Amino acid sequence: MEHIVIIGNGISGVTAARHIRKNSDKKITIVSAESKFFFSRTALMYIYMGHMKFEHTQPYEEWFWEKNNIALKEGFVGAINTAKSILEFTNGETLFYDKLIIATGSKPNKFGWPGQDLDGVMGMYHKQDLDKLEKFAPDNEACNRAVIVGGGLIGIELAEMLRSRKIPVTFLVRETSFWNGVLPALESEMINEHIKEHHIDLRLNTNLKEIKSDENGCVKSIIIEETGEEIYCNVVGLTAGVTPNIDFIKNTGIELGRGVKVNRFLETNMPNIYAIGDCAEQHEAIGQRRNIEAVWYTGRMMGETVAQTICGNKMEYKPGHWFNSAKFLDIEYQTYGWVFSEKGKKENEAYFQWKHPEENKCITISFDKNTHLFLGINTFGIRMRHEIFDKWLTGNKSIEYVLEYLADANFDPEFYKLHEPEIVAKFNEENNTNIQLKKKSWKRIFSKV
Repeated sequence: MEHIVIIGNGISGVTAARHIRKNSDKKITIVSAESKFFFSRTALMYIYMGHMKFEHTQPYEEWFWEKNNIALKEGFVGAINTAKSILEFTNGETLFYDKLIIATGSKPNKFGWPGQDLDGVMGMYHKQDLDKLEKFAPDNEACNRAVIVGGGLIGIELAEMLRSRKIPVTFLVRETSFWNGVLPALESEMINEHIKEHHIDLRLNTNLKEIKSDENGCVKSIIIEETGEEIYCNVVGLTAGVTPNIDFIKNTGIELGRGVKVNRFLETNMPNIYAIGDCAEQHEAIGQRRNIEAVWYTGRMMGETVAQTICGNKMEYKPGHWFNSAKFLDIEYQTYGWVFSEKGKKENEAYFQWKHPEENKCITISFDKNTHLFLGINTFGIRMRHEIFDKWLTGNKSIEYVLEYLADANFDPEFYKLHEPEIVAKFNEENNTNIQLKKKSWKRIFSKV
């Protein structure tokens, strides 16, 4: 019987295993050193915040794996012997495979800072990071201050986690404004103010120089590069992005770039070896997508795709239109299509922006200034329907069409105030147009205000 071995039990690897089992009776083994059972990585923050227990993050009962004949093996893979199709574990064990799926995910970036491996320094990606956080920052008595280094989505999640236990937080962001390499300036500035409103010490344009140790090898303080200021703390969160977890794959003959190089079918240069999820790097980007995408839903889609290929239905990975969602403390964020920061904005692109004068709500719509083709939207504080924007992007709708039917995309709960009339009015004023919300949209607005 053909043996499929999957390294990694995150969303990519487990999805691949589930879909291989749906379509075949192949022998399947999932290998992981992080945890025995699959869990929802995006829910780790809610365990620390007291909203969930770890067992609540496990989508499947423990009996699921045996019932579906999926073997789980705990252990660290130290090397892959591609000539013999064998995994070599750090404890000396070996495991033969007929086909191998590499789904090892990411690891937090470290940039050689002095003290970066001290006790009390951690990322916020693995289950072990959560365990460390519980150890070193159980409350505000044990942890008098935490310093977070890096202003991305993981950093803002970690800040929210720590503040939930009333631990003071200093947030070091090297950019001039939070996430301004991704967000347009209006949105980035709104997030800056929102972070400060939550009593987080946000330091923009600031870099870490070193992490200093106490006499026990634990974090004592950090030094800021620009000023030499010393900030005393017990915990340092390194959230300056992630990189593919592929160190053990070097010198195996498997082609590597920043990640494991794959083609559109998620195949590596080695026969019968595939890579999916955060660790996979496309030879050529798909449209405007990045070659490596550390996103939950793309990992799931890759798992589904590679399972089809392994089961004899060779399938190309097609992720479709870009979308994502996140939360900046109390502000929900969604993006569909492409809206770049001012640095990434292309010559043919124009932005229409609306911001609520009093609340943390705003939208940015990107469109082709020549053809008025709708390119993408960012929404903050207003929930929108993914399937509607996916349909509009596929249908090459104009910005005028999107604004006419914008209320139909709104997904806010009943009795929430809707803002489509204000949004459309602002566009009309700025562009000397006379766009009217369609009758269906107007009925919906008036029935819920």
